[in-house]
Amino acid sequence: MGYGVSELELSKTNHQSRDGGIDGVIRQDKLGFDKIYIQAKRWDLNTAVGRPELQKFYGALPNGTVHGLFITTARFSDDAIEYAQSRNNIVLVDGIRLAKLMIEHNVGVSVETQYVVKRLDSDFFRDE
Repeated sequence: MGYGVSELELSKTNHQSRDGGIDGVIRQDKLGFDKIYIQAKRWDLNTAVGRPELQKFYGALPNGTVHGLFITTARFSDDAIEYAQSRNNIVLVDGIRLAKLMIEHNVGVSVETQYVVKRLDSDFFRDE
C-alpha cells in the first residue's frame, strides 16, 4: 500500500509480541515522523475479536500515538467496532477487508485466469 515498501528501515516487526502488545510499526514517511502501530490476530473466521483485545492494544500504544491498525483474519464484535470508533485513532481490518486489500495490492495472491477483450481494428480494413 506504499508504506515502508522501498526501504527496510521504514517498517519493523516485533516477533516477541504474542500478548496484545504491538506487533509492528510502519513509518508513513521516510523521516519517520508519522508511525502506524499494528496489532495482528490470526484467528478462526467464526470467532470475533472483542473489545478487551482492542483495549489491550490501545493500552500498549505509546502516548501521543496518532494511528493504530488492528488486523484480524476473523471479524470484530459490535462492542469492538464501537470502541475503535470512539477512539478515533484505531482502524480495524477484518478478514474480508484484509482479503480485498491483498487482492487489490497483489499481496499473497497469484493470477489464476486472465481474460483478453478484443475489438476490431478498423485501420486493418482501410484501403491505402
